[in-house]
Amino acid sequence: MNFTDLKLPKPILRALEETGYDTPTPIQEKAIPPALQGRDVLGCARTGTGKTCAFAAPILARLSASPRREHPIRALVLTPTRELALQNQQCFEAYGKHLPLRSTVIFGGVGQAPQVEALQRGTDILVATPGRLADLYQQGHIDLKHLEVFVLDEADRMLDMGFIHDVKKILQWLPEEKQTLFFSATMPGEVQALVNRLLRNPVRIAVDPVNSTVDAIEQRLYRTDRSRKLPLLVWLLGQRDYASVLVFTRTKHGANRVARDLGRAGITAAAIHGNKSQTARQQALEGFKSGSVRVLVATDIAARGLDIEGLACVVNYNLPDVPETYVHRIGRTGRAGQTGVALSFCDSSELEELAAIEKALKKPIPEAGENPYPMEETEVPIKDKHGKRIHPEDQEARNAARERSRQRRQAQEAPAPEQVSQPQTKSAAPQPQRKQRRPSRPAPAVKEPELSPEEDVGSYEDWVRYRTFNRQPERKPYSLEALDELLALPDYADELGYGDIGKTGRKQSKGISGGKVMDATARLFLREGEEEEAESAQKAQRSASHGRRRERSRAKQETADKTVRREKAVKAGQTEKTAQRSAAGKKNRGERRRSAEHPAGGGETPQSVQKIRQKQQRSAPERGNRQERSGQHRRGNPPQSGRRSAPRQEQANEESRSLIRPFYLSDTRKG
Repeated sequence: MNFTDLKLPKPILRALEETGYDTPTPIQEKAIPPALQGRDVLGCARTGTGKTCAFAAPILARLSASPRREHPIRALVLTPTRELALQNQQCFEAYGKHLPLRSTVIFGGVGQAPQVEALQRGTDILVATPGRLADLYQQGHIDLKHLEVFVLDEADRMLDMGFIHDVKKILQWLPEEKQTLFFSATMPGEVQALVNRLLRNPVRIAVDPVNSTVDAIEQRLYRTDRSRKLPLLVWLLGQRDYASVLVFTRTKHGANRVARDLGRAGITAAAIHGNKSQTARQQALEGFKSGSVRVLVATDIAARGLDIEGLACVVNYNLPDVPETYVHRIGRTGRAGQTGVALSFCDSSELEELAAIEKALKKPIPEAGENPYPMEETEVPIKDKHGKRIHPEDQEARNAARERSRQRRQAQEAPAPEQVSQPQTKSAAPQPQRKQRRPSRPAPAVKEPELSPEEDVGSYEDWVRYRTFNRQPERKPYSLEALDELLALPDYADELGYGDIGKTGRKQSKGISGGKVMDATARLFLREGEEEEAESAQKAQRSASHGRRRERSRAKQETADKTVRREKAVKAGQTEKTAQRSAAGKKNRGERRRSAEHPAGGGETPQSVQKIRQKQQRSAPERGNRQERSGQHRRGNPPQSGRRSAPRQEQANEESRSLIRPFYLSDTRKG
């Protein structure tokens, strides 16, 4: 079978062919078809079997079928280590270089500004480590509402490194409707519980038995003393022409010590562990892959996911506590069907670890026939106050941390050297007296953090500060290839003095000193911490200012409300008084009307009524005469002097009738 039979899009097939892939591995052959159908996949396979291509190719095929112009995050790949995240990102770029899709990788240990800019430009596929993903999501830089595919790579390694709780928190941010691809080399109980919660009717794929070793790897065991491990390693590297060797140690302090001692023996070596900066880790890994570094000394942080092509040999300088870790360590060699060698050193304090590993493998590790440094000493196990065994490597790392802390305290407490004044000779001309300046206040001493006995070599920040103040004067210069990697990092060119690479003539130089590179790393690290402190102080200041403005606005609003209530009360009082006056006026007018209509009711008689009554009394005799004359006229006697008596009689009648009308009516008398 070839990749064409898997029904992948032509751009992906062409990219796989250009990469050198022609025949799919068993995990790829069984995982790609159901993944293309949109089903959940649970893949269990040993390391180095091509799991990255098994989930990368279906994701690229699904997203390329319906590309989006705004490039939202549609696929999320979660990995335990930074190195594995970088490798997955490189695979997505290689397999999808003929597709209009974008991919971005984010991880801790470096500044987040370039990663945030890449997210703001838009990305279809996001490869991330749990810590940095949670950090940027909580800051609001990541939106997962458009997510279609979720990949959890090396799930058992997530459990070993303590990321399982972060993974459970991240799962709450993902949408319900999505495709999930789950890959792991082993399947412990807690990972199985996570599978049951996360996957829905998955397709289960188990290419090799769980916890099985690679048959193509040649395993050899060397029983030796702890103090003779380094000479044995130097002897093996001299006897066998291994082009690249990956050495695993128990502690970070042990990795630094082995790399330093190998360098003194004339063997190019570099250390990689959690206390190394991301720049140093990438530089060491790239140098190891390119061949400029022969031996890479690492802790278990590099035991998973590292795809080092053509790795010849793996050396277990210290045996791991967990048997499964032994499988992952030696799985770095013998990948993709190639042969490899795994050498393990065992001293008297590691016999229990050896027994557990052989029990998990269900067979003993064959011992080497030639061993110039056999085991001769028997160490008494060291136990703590609770009776728990303490590994000698752990005790040595703690003692080294205490010694570094003591040296830093002595350097801080040491008094500054006094300047001895030179006596003036008699022949010297008298110097004019200068005005005595007020002594300046001495700068406060920098308090370096102290390492607790339980720590290995301290935090990365503590290590960088120590290297800033206690840098070794002589360090090997960095090569031009390593300098190219450094200058590609953000702000590193300016710190190293190569702001304009074209004008410096750097290509003709002989490299750059390691001390200068370390100083630039320390300055960038400390500057980032200062920027974060300044940003937090600005946030606190803005929050306090916002609180004060809110209090002032609340007080102003309360004052305005009081004013409005007072104005309403005053207005309501005036309205009530006006209504009372209006009611009183209406009552008075009604009383006046009733008294006018009924004057005998006891009220005072108006003057107009009195005048009418007086006039009526005066005209009473005259009305009698008029009535008499009117009677004579009706009997046939004409009026005298031509006077009209009838109209006068009518006028008197009208006048008498008007007396019964109210005083305010108009007069109705005629003529």
